[in-house]
Amino acid sequence: MPLALFALAVASFGIGTTEFVIMGLLPDIAADLGVTIPAAGLLITGYALGVVVGGPIIAIATAKLPRKTTLIGLAVLFVIGNLLCAIAPDYGLLMAARVVTAFGHGAFFGIGAIVAASLVPHNQRARAMAMLFAGLTLANILGVPAGTALGHAFGWRSTFYVVAAIGLVSVAAISIWVPRTDGLRAPVSLISEFRVFRNGQVWLAMAISVGASASMFSVFTYIAPILQQVTGLTPQTTTWVLLLFGFGITIGNLIGGRLADWKLMATVIGALVLLTAVLAQFTFSSHSPLGASITVFVWGIVLFTLVPPLQMRVIECAGEAPNLASTLNQGAFNLGNAAGAWIGGAALTLGIGYDHLPLVGAALAIGALGIAIASRNMARRETAIACPAE
Repeated sequence: MPLALFALAVASFGIGTTEFVIMGLLPDIAADLGVTIPAAGLLITGYALGVVVGGPIIAIATAKLPRKTTLIGLAVLFVIGNLLCAIAPDYGLLMAARVVTAFGHGAFFGIGAIVAASLVPHNQRARAMAMLFAGLTLANILGVPAGTALGHAFGWRSTFYVVAAIGLVSVAAISIWVPRTDGLRAPVSLISEFRVFRNGQVWLAMAISVGASASMFSVFTYIAPILQQVTGLTPQTTTWVLLLFGFGITIGNLIGGRLADWKLMATVIGALVLLTAVLAQFTFSSHSPLGASITVFVWGIVLFTLVPPLQMRVIECAGEAPNLASTLNQGAFNLGNAAGAWIGGAALTLGIGYDHLPLVGAALAIGALGIAIASRNMARRETAIACPAE
């Protein structure tokens, strides 16, 4: 794999860290800015909405620029956004800075996935995308815990200064290592970007992304109370189990890249079948510390086995104009995050116990599986389209 992929992974690591590290810093931020913790929690919501809304806007605005130029610009935007977070004097400006930072998130991963695929032979494209997303998974293992510890020790603003420094490293790495080749130039026209949405397979691919993400967040949003109230773990032990999840998603991401280069749709369908089974049995294994720990680890592997092939599916179905579609798929993941958290919360409000919440996630995974099977069957009938049936 070329060094250019390492450059993209560095940026991915920084983006993943800044997105998730704020969860561990909410009490510090709330106390410093004089707001409640629920109000500080809206900084997470604001970021997610920034990804959903900002990604397509950035993709459209940069449609005619070379992709390398766009990636450098997005990395610079990331640095500026995190510096603004670090110096924000009040809650309103911090929220605005978070949204500014989020605007580049979806577009970077969307366009970065296309660039990553262009850097390697055709049969290694999904693995190249997995290298891009590896930065995101490593952020959950290394970046978030380290950033949280740094924020507790030296103040929450120090975390954003360090993340901005990581962003500067990514700007330099992309500038030096990502080549300027024909494969990194923008597609023909903005009209072509919108024309791909006539292809129903693009919509189906994004719908699978929404469903898979919703299945995760309907359960993962409430994983701490599940592990503590159902499994009986202490908060300290819960942290170690979540670290197992981080290792799981890192392994799953790499497995997904390899399998998708072999059989793309077979990987998606197989992973969704396993995801449904893992979530369904979590209802039972959640009552055992060992069973819950193993399940959370396996869940992470199976879940992120889906990420590279789903991104690859959208790009392949979009054909010669993938920028907007690839970026919107990142918004689809975030839309699923928000929908899943809401669905899980609604289920709890209706009286479903924490130990049965994984069944809600399993039901959402079944929905995504149904869409994936329909997409594969449609591709088999429509042999003229570019999307592979397997």
